[in-house]
Amino acid sequence: MLAIYESFGTGRTLSESQRQILNMQGTFIVLLPLSVIVLFIGGMLGFISMLARAYLLLLLTGVLLLFGAVLSLAGICVYMAYSAAAFKEAVDISGHKTLEDIKIYFGWSLILASVSFVGELCTAVAFLLTSARVSQLTNQEEHEY
Repeated sequence: MLAIYESFGTGRTLSESQRQILNMQGTFIVLLPLSVIVLFIGGMLGFISMLARAYLLLLLTGVLLLFGAVLSLAGICVYMAYSAAAFKEAVDISGHKTLEDIKIYFGWSLILASVSFVGELCTAVAFLLTSARVSQLTNQEEHEY
């Protein structure tokens, strides 16, 4: 196991696959917290926009939450690709006999991330539909007067 850590150390030049693994790790380390931040800001903006019944704020909230859902999905995909690439690199470094019986399962973390993505997507669609409905109601009230 020490050989795996030493190969990513600063004393040795990194291979292309190791550089790619480090880039993927940096990507999902940024994407997943960013999606949580976008979700939090979207939740606050959504609460304010529902109270104000403002068409543009509801639309902005829906688009922001849709962006957060895309960030979550991208983070999930990069994490899965990262795990597969890191495992392949570990097998190459340590030899096939040592790690050949190990299988990668994501389990509850992938399920929770998928549920989060679906929840964000549904919430985004709900805000977009609500903004369309508020726009319709506002136009009807303007035509009545």
